[in-house]
Amino acid sequence: MTDTTAPSGPIQRDILAERTTLLSIPFTGRSSPYADRSRRHTLQWLRDLEILRFDRDVEEYDALRLERLMAFFYPRATGPDLDLAADFNAWFFIFDDQFDGPLGRRPDEVEREVDTLVSILYEPPSPTDGVPNPSGNPLADGFRDIWIRSAAGTPTVWQDRFREHWRDYLRAYHWEALNRTRRPAMTLEAFLRGRRDSIGVQPCLDFAERCGGYTLPDMLHSGALAEMREITGDVVIFVNDIMSVDKELAAGDVNNSVILLLDTTDHTLNGAVELIARAANARVRRFQLLADRLPGVLDEYDATPELRAQVADYVRAMCHVMRGNLDWSLETARYRASGVAAVSGGRQRPWSDLFGTDADRGGLD
Repeated sequence: MTDTTAPSGPIQRDILAERTTLLSIPFTGRSSPYADRSRRHTLQWLRDLEILRFDRDVEEYDALRLERLMAFFYPRATGPDLDLAADFNAWFFIFDDQFDGPLGRRPDEVEREVDTLVSILYEPPSPTDGVPNPSGNPLADGFRDIWIRSAAGTPTVWQDRFREHWRDYLRAYHWEALNRTRRPAMTLEAFLRGRRDSIGVQPCLDFAERCGGYTLPDMLHSGALAEMREITGDVVIFVNDIMSVDKELAAGDVNNSVILLLDTTDHTLNGAVELIARAANARVRRFQLLADRLPGVLDEYDATPELRAQVADYVRAMCHVMRGNLDWSLETARYRASGVAAVSGGRQRPWSDLFGTDADRGGLD
């Protein structure tokens, strides 16, 4: 095991760009024209929740341009839909940042916090105008608001799928906390079984249906389309892990496929990046093969022209997610020198203590 530390000098854009030359994701990237509107909306939403409390917090968060990721994912989304997507993407990243510090190495505490959030998915539905009344837990308030707004007016079958994917995403954080404490040796495939939930791609794909105004029947969310969903998640994982590896090495995290190879093989950092890039490219090729076979699958279902158009839209959405994640990763400050510095030497983001546990206030360790 060699070369397991992040480079000591600044992480410049050209290093990330050089890594992306190893990747072949030949889908056309597009971006919604409503991105700046959604940026303003989500900044206010985060202030209203008191997740971002000070101007300096807003400035640090805003530099990440997280709304741009959603503009790439949903280039045809209307303004309100993109606002909601930007809100839940902000929530995704801010929630994830809670575990960069001591809490992320306390599996029992992580499980308790996650269970609180999962319970929100099963609360009786109620309408909301704006952010719900504060409960003292801004992450729970934000999550409840996202769930209520997302589910409003959607079919039960879609809500059930969306709920299941959110639940799996949230519970994956307990798995990640266990990995940090045990650091188990595992194969890449074993790692992916947990990482596929923690990356959060499946709820994002569900939201593509909501933006498109349709819900694909459950019978289609199996077979080829199910494999394409999984591939989309894997490609996002691999690209994310390639782009974020320096940040995660600086933070001491282990939940990264590149770092897994560094831990379990004799590869250098560059060698591990190359292997993960090859895995991403192989999955993209498989995705394209499955996409070519979809018309035949739809013939077997005697699909209507309307359903065929919806499936075509959904395939485009998966392509937007794969390509958009790559394009945004080259734009954001999260994986550049400033992003690495933000989590180096024990530093955490200013919004990373929102659970406010006794341990995080200094009561333990």
